[in-house]
Amino acid sequence: MNVIVIGGVAAGTKTAAKLKRENRDANVTIYTKSQDISYAGCGLPYYVGGSIETRDELIVNTPAKYKGLTGVDVVTGMEATSVDANAKTVTVRNVVSGEANTVSYDKLVVAVGAEPFVPPVEGVNRKGVYTMRTPDDAIGLRAYVDDNHCRNAVVVGGGFIGLEIAENLMAKGLNVTVVDMADQLMPNIFDAEVADYVRRKLQAKGMRVRTGTALKGIVGTEKATGVDTSAGVLPADVVVLAIGIRPATGFLAESGLEMVKGTIVVDDHQRTNLNDVYAVGDCAMVHNRITGKGQWSAMGSTANITGRCLAKNLTGTDAPYLGCMGTGVVRLADDLNAGRTGLTEAQAKAEGYDVVTVTCVTDDKAHYYADASSFVTKLIADKTTGKLLGIQVLGGGAVDKMVDIAVTGIAMGAKVADFDTLDYAYAPPFSTAIHPFVQACYILENKMSGAFETFTPAEYAAGAAKEYRVLDAHPAATLPGATWVNLSTVNGPIEGTNLDDKLLLVCAKGKRGYFLQNRLKALGYTNTRVLEGGAFINTVKISVPGTALSAAEIKRVKGLGCLQDKRYPDVFNVRIITRNGKITADEHRTVIEAAEKFGSGEVTMTTRLTLEIQGVKYENIQPLIDFVNERGLLTGGTGSLVRPVVACKGTTCQYGLLDSFSLSDKIHERFYLGYHTVTLPHKFKIAVGGCPNNCVKPDLNDLGIVGQRVPMVDLSKCRGCKVCQVENACPIKVAKVVDGKVIIDPNECNNCGRCKGKCPFGALEEYTEGYKVYVGGRWGKKVAHGHPLSKIFTSEEEVLDVVERAILFFRDEGITGERFADTIDRLGMEYVEDKLLNQAINKEAILNKTVKGGATC
Repeated sequence: MNVIVIGGVAAGTKTAAKLKRENRDANVTIYTKSQDISYAGCGLPYYVGGSIETRDELIVNTPAKYKGLTGVDVVTGMEATSVDANAKTVTVRNVVSGEANTVSYDKLVVAVGAEPFVPPVEGVNRKGVYTMRTPDDAIGLRAYVDDNHCRNAVVVGGGFIGLEIAENLMAKGLNVTVVDMADQLMPNIFDAEVADYVRRKLQAKGMRVRTGTALKGIVGTEKATGVDTSAGVLPADVVVLAIGIRPATGFLAESGLEMVKGTIVVDDHQRTNLNDVYAVGDCAMVHNRITGKGQWSAMGSTANITGRCLAKNLTGTDAPYLGCMGTGVVRLADDLNAGRTGLTEAQAKAEGYDVVTVTCVTDDKAHYYADASSFVTKLIADKTTGKLLGIQVLGGGAVDKMVDIAVTGIAMGAKVADFDTLDYAYAPPFSTAIHPFVQACYILENKMSGAFETFTPAEYAAGAAKEYRVLDAHPAATLPGATWVNLSTVNGPIEGTNLDDKLLLVCAKGKRGYFLQNRLKALGYTNTRVLEGGAFINTVKISVPGTALSAAEIKRVKGLGCLQDKRYPDVFNVRIITRNGKITADEHRTVIEAAEKFGSGEVTMTTRLTLEIQGVKYENIQPLIDFVNERGLLTGGTGSLVRPVVACKGTTCQYGLLDSFSLSDKIHERFYLGYHTVTLPHKFKIAVGGCPNNCVKPDLNDLGIVGQRVPMVDLSKCRGCKVCQVENACPIKVAKVVDGKVIIDPNECNNCGRCKGKCPFGALEEYTEGYKVYVGGRWGKKVAHGHPLSKIFTSEEEVLDVVERAILFFRDEGITGERFADTIDRLGMEYVEDKLLNQAINKEAILNKTVKGGATC
């Protein structure tokens, strides 16, 4: 039997290897246009991020190694251009020479996979624009980011690959914006409310997410500098197009193969409509195990499984492929994984099922174990039959085990109750005594029986609870505007409520809400609902117009950058971070639109170069924050943290001695964003000044940086002119001619550099360019001028290092409530300078300390 396989990645190599093992006499040859075969396509994003270090780690097998292991012949660099099913031939073309020849087959396996979809918009061929399908794509992207010192990336496409690439680019320190035309991330994979939770979590980590945003083109001349979208131009040094893939079957258009949108239609034995022609992998249309309908499953798992089935079918063993279920798992952040299988709620409804769902939060292992986290689980079932139809799981732990249990159950036609007493593995490092999957089943069963009456996150977001009064079931009062109920004392009707009142019970995760509902039902309450997933999943909104907020709530929203307007109990001014006083035209438009939508329409500027949207009602705070976050802006700038950096325009100013934009941007990314969860004894303000004019008062900040140009006088060239041009040029009059030579007192000179080039004989041509760093400055009620460190720093990296050392020192040796100036006064500048410049600092130990902040604003 002569078998030709077109395609040499997952499906092709799996089919060929298994076929050869089943029949050693078969003559099996793989033709592939790439020089690589059997590479780890799913690992490409992790090569970009550096988790996979070398190209060799991506290559599962070389052609020679594969042939030695399997006995399969591999011909690389040969692209299939046509198939003649009647003649049983394939035409292949050498991709280098262009020479074509024809090969014959007894059986033909089409495993050509898929190729990235590149939209027909301007600029997609510019340098810095990448897709992500082959090792060369990943290698090229990583090298481009490193070689060009890229800082801003736009990923077009919010599916698995796009989000994996985004995570890995963030791991490399880039600012990342994800753009998708759909109105949610991962459309058709997760239901909208689950995807929205993911969006909020990713945005909280600094990723910018723009859904409902169409790509219009790539901006730039020779290389990409931005991405033009329906929401405006987004800055980008590098762009990744992860919009999706298309079957690479264009060359088969005249072959007679039956195809749907380019995917080859096959039966459960991978047979096509043409005799002795089979198809597997990303180019084939399989079927859904639940619905029986055709489904494209472009997954490495499907490719390998169907390839194995096909090899057995071709060698005499009946091995039908029973269908896919859309199973997938993805790492979205270091503490956020996502998995799913089966039908989404929307898909199940479209198939006519009597759909019931539950969304719950459970521990992923014993709560007291060191790395315990939570699972957010959504189960989808058919209420009529009780059968499980799908699952969606989010969490920091092993979401795949939850998904795999569901895969097995759905494939076996299991009902939700069938899982109730299964003997799953348990030990504290691995699971909970009742497995979290079974807990989710119990909760869904309670809902189906009527014992647990709820609003789903989707129903709540749609306004279903609008007429309900909120009862706060947290252990302590947590939800402003809600009525707190002490669960342990509920043994009779709750004061101020009637038995038929519409009551929404909200707690942290849903469990205490259920316990409270159980008690209230026993007391005769008839209209209670529990918010599924509680405050863990949902953004709980309670309207409190015109009423005073608790001090705790005012403090909480202040931490988000929302400062109360003293004239009103429920009106705030929301602070927008501007990255050192710079924002783009599109970001200006976002601020204006936010001010008009959610505030009074007025925008003010602070002395720290941030913007404040005025007159925001309490109930509009979260919608405003969501609105600006989606468009790449952040609120904040308050609390015992590194505050937003201020900088002058030294980059462009005629007096500027340093690139203040670049340095302040790096400080912003590394310390304002990077240390945003690191509590300090008090606020810590940083300023970058381009020169000793001190326009932004660097020496009145906790840490200030000033550009320096230290003169180096060549006295051999000084002629002691009667009218010295250097002396005349010195703005602070410290350059003086003494005994026929110009003298500049280093203790008096502020190193402004104005004397450069003033001597016509070249006595002042040499300078040391550098940075002066002040520590312990402060303005406000108690002004303190900063102490200059004795060293002039000569590189940005040196400056960034001392900034970090100062922050860590303050966290380690500062006392709650004192500013850095107070710490220095208490310990002495000599001691502090020695620590900052000479002594070892244990970063890990300092960051692991518990520190209480003392800032009140």
